Amino acid sequence: MHGMVNRALQGFVTATYGADVWAEVSDQAGLPPAGFEAMLDYPDALTMACFQATAHVLHKHPNALLEDIGTWLVTDDHLEPLRRLMRFSGPGFLDFLYSLEELGDRGRLALPDLDLPRITLERLDPSTFRVLLRWTLPGMGPIAMGCLRAMADDYGALALLDLDGIAPDGTEAVRVQLLDAAYSAGRSFELGQARA
Repeated sequence: MHGMVNRALQGFVTATYGADVWAEVSDQAGLPPAGFEAMLDYPDALTMACFQATAHVLHKHPNALLEDIGTWLVTDDHLEPLRRLMRFSGPGFLDFLYSLEELGDRGRLALPDLDLPRITLERLDPSTFRVLLRWTLPGMGPIAMGCLRAMADDYGALALLDLDGIAPDGTEAVRVQLLDAAYSAGRSFELGQARA
């Protein structure tokens, strides 16, 4: 697994729960003392051990932990570039949904060797969608649900999201029902980033 993925888990635990909790996770998972290096590759088994140790130390259900990570990826101030990358999808949440299939290509522009999930969007009716996700490791559904929920809030949309099962081939699904695309003002976003 690419170090950026592991580094994101480390960043989430450290930012949300503190360095002492990360030290306990690291010890339980048998991680290198310095943690993960963003540009290195790590065995998937090490990534899974780290995640399982995190769930154990925090006493959290794995899906709840994964959803929290997905929300953090979009809302943490230090990850504003990721939020900006996602907001380039268009002016509204519906535009964002329709551009989900392009996210992997956009991410690989920045990091060509980053393994990102394959995303397919199915429109079930005028306001209901199914987001299909296929990735190397299990758990992409809850992560995507956290990201999608945070992005709906970011755009000011009112949406209901639910995990919608796992296919035999490992494809995970999230159902999105868009109740109101302009429910609130949402967070501000400008195409040109302000200069300091």
